[in-house]
Amino acid sequence: MTARTAPAPGPFQRVLETLRAVVDADPARPELLIEDMPAPQRLAPYAAAIMATVYREDDSELAVGRLIVLYDPEGQRGWDGDFRLVAYVRAELEPEIAADPLIGPVGWSWLTEALEGHRAGYKAASGTITRAVSESFGDKGDDPATTELELRASWSPTSDDIAGHISAWCDVLCQAAGLPPAGVTSLPSPGV
Repeated sequence: MTARTAPAPGPFQRVLETLRAVVDADPARPELLIEDMPAPQRLAPYAAAIMATVYREDDSELAVGRLIVLYDPEGQRGWDGDFRLVAYVRAELEPEIAADPLIGPVGWSWLTEALEGHRAGYKAASGTITRAVSESFGDKGDDPATTELELRASWSPTSDDIAGHISAWCDVLCQAAGLPPAGVTSLPSPGV
């Protein structure tokens, strides 16, 4: 987390305190690791960022994401406010799921439903959902094809209390990774 200019205004200081608390706390889910990361320096006078990784029990990576908080006391065109949150989520998908034409709208609904579920007021939301298939050739020809989902989104929070926004972003990461909702246990596969 980095504030570009010091001292930062009060609203941005409150956001930094919230981000620090999230990074310093034990995550709500053991599969989730949240860390600081450098913030982009040219998008707004003040910026901070965190990243998260969702791991399997065997420590292999299921999904990664970044959440960037931008603050401009003057606002910027298209923000509809002083703050803008920029989120990125990338997760592997099963090929059948990636081929589903509804994965885009479903992926977007993960974000909007998570924001609403955490009562994280927002406006001016926009974004994209991308499905990618990677095939290997040559010396890597034996590697299996992989499919991924990328969600890139931005929205303006309606206040400087972003705790619900962070929780919603974490939920989207876990959902994209294929984890069951918090508090729900997966049933073992038949014959296990």
